[in-house]
Amino acid sequence: MNHLKLIKKAKSGDSEAFEELLMLHGEQLYRTAFLYTGNRQDALDIVQETSYKAFVAIKTLKKNKYFTSWLIKILINSAYEFLNKKKRDIPLENIEQFLPQQDSTFSIEQLDLFQAINNLRATYRDAIILFYFQDLPIKEVANIMNIPENTVKTYLHRGKEQLKVNLKGSEYGERKTISGSL
Repeated sequence: MNHLKLIKKAKSGDSEAFEELLMLHGEQLYRTAFLYTGNRQDALDIVQETSYKAFVAIKTLKKNKYFTSWLIKILINSAYEFLNKKKRDIPLENIEQFLPQQDSTFSIEQLDLFQAINNLRATYRDAIILFYFQDLPIKEVANIMNIPENTVKTYLHRGKEQLKVNLKGSEYGERKTISGSL
């Protein structure tokens, strides 16, 4: 079924259509939540909370074409609420579930990049995750973050500069380039 038709049906109260939409976006939601939490269970909890909040608020969605942005915005807010409740550092346990792998190992460079992203200022991290990991256009990133497009560009630039600094501090920093990693 067409994505926009599913959204329309979900807004009219069709829970099966809403469930189908969540299944379509589930992997994207999980990966984004994982970037914020660093572990599988917490990421799943955030996705579940996001699903509930979105289901309750689906009728408030003004423009159907922005469903994905709206859903990710709910997820990010849920992730921050979750992290504020936990008040802890992001662990690196189970990171292999998130990182792309050819075989069963992952590289030190990928771990360094993940840690460097988590050490960024929250606004830079949000912009980096949404733009580079979710492949959202700058306009959608601006919409999700409630900031002007030029501010997103500034956050991306400053975030990449900070990542370069963070990664140079690592033992393997000389072999990495941000543009190649992101």
